[in-house]
Amino acid sequence: MPPKHDKKEADGEKEEICTKNVTELEASLKEKTKIEETYLNQLKYARADLENLQKHMQKRIDEGVAMEKEKLILQLVPVAEELDLALEEARKDRNGSLLEGTEMVTKKLWKVLNCEGLCPIDAVGKPFDPHIHEAVQEVETCNQPEGTVIEEVRKGYLLNDKVLRPSMVKVACNPRPIRVQKVNEK
Repeated sequence: MPPKHDKKEADGEKEEICTKNVTELEASLKEKTKIEETYLNQLKYARADLENLQKHMQKRIDEGVAMEKEKLILQLVPVAEELDLALEEARKDRNGSLLEGTEMVTKKLWKVLNCEGLCPIDAVGKPFDPHIHEAVQEVETCNQPEGTVIEEVRKGYLLNDKVLRPSMVKVACNPRPIRVQKVNEK
């Protein structure tokens, strides 16, 4: 039978080894936890960056679509206006079939443009606004207050509350007083 103190020594050594192993495992666990936290933070930042990039790209796509839509509508407006002129001429000639066909096409085109956000600028009788009107002439008159739009030369349009094309207008101004000069007699 081995002596008791050898057994106590052996138990002490085992306990010391176990304590050392536990300490090493705890240190390793702390290190792995720090690495895990670092990776988790990097993942969170990467996810946030990806979401920001997606939002930015969607905004750019939406802006590009809106810009191309605006360009297309800007090209279609003169076509619609020319159809309106053709409609007026067909009414003068009283050509029934031409008139009917032109009316249908014109109504459909204007309906499509209105559904896309196009609306005409109401100018006549309104105060001149340089943001939506382009003055082409001042007309002296006493019948309208100064600065009032009295005639629309070319229709203007808004696209989703943004000026697509300003109205070309004639604006009222007060008559200038006539100066009479006396001629000196000799």
